[in-house]
Amino acid sequence: MTWRALTAALPSPWTTRFAPAPTGRLHLGHVLNAIYVWGIARAHGGRVVLRIEDHDRARCRPEYEVALLHDLAWLGFEPDTLAPPQRDRGARYDQALAALSADGLVYACDCSRRTIAADAPDVPNAELRYDGRCRNHNRGEAATLAQRVRMDDGTESFDDLLLGPQVGAPSLQCGDFLIRDRLGQWTYQFAVTVDDLDQRIDLVIRGEDLLSSTSRQLRLARLLGRVEPSRFLHHPLLRHPDGAKLSKSRGDSGIAELRDAGRSAAEVIGLAASLGGLLGNAGAVTANDVTQFFAV
Repeated sequence: MTWRALTAALPSPWTTRFAPAPTGRLHLGHVLNAIYVWGIARAHGGRVVLRIEDHDRARCRPEYEVALLHDLAWLGFEPDTLAPPQRDRGARYDQALAALSADGLVYACDCSRRTIAADAPDVPNAELRYDGRCRNHNRGEAATLAQRVRMDDGTESFDDLLLGPQVGAPSLQCGDFLIRDRLGQWTYQFAVTVDDLDQRIDLVIRGEDLLSSTSRQLRLARLLGRVEPSRFLHHPLLRHPDGAKLSKSRGDSGIAELRDAGRSAAEVIGLAASLGGLLGNAGAVTANDVTQFFAV
């Protein structure tokens, strides 16, 4: 199967997005994602939306947003459209929450993560699942701002453009998940689903660590009225020798540090492509040339 064949079912033109969170500096893992996003889009008729995912107001910082925009510009990855940051979309998220509430699909929950974890089965590497204990308690916003969306039984099936057929069961994987937390902040799962709906994102290209989120986002999008779902492509991650993925919290291979050490933008892109298995040996690859990895 070729990349051309994998993207053939998408509309013309189609839209994808690059959506970093300004909670730290960009690292090589982000560069690899940018290679996939811009490379596939530029090679096969796609448009790229840049979206700042700053729903977590406790961890996001203005200086990180400035830095990530600077790093992307330095690397040469230029979006076709800049979406409104999530901090400016509160009214839209309120509207989406109200629509779900009108359909009886959300409820207030004052359970702490510690409480949920204490009663959860001890299953190694399993995702923490909420058991729905507050579903019928009729708690209001006077008690808590936290709101969960009902995930009833059933599966969600989709064809990942890279990994093939996938099936997920949100009710078994995570249970009823938060769409707004106890501080009144919108959660990742909710904000990105509303954004992908409103911004008409046809193809979501992201790391395979988010594969398990796909079935719940497809379910939520349908509950919000999306008729034609996004397609998904989950690519491999850059990892440490111990198997842990690169992360901002570990200070991994920051673009700024590589730049300060004398690496050119093309060398940084080539390094990420090499570590990600797209390029045999690390070399210089410009942002305009990443289409070579996805051309056929």
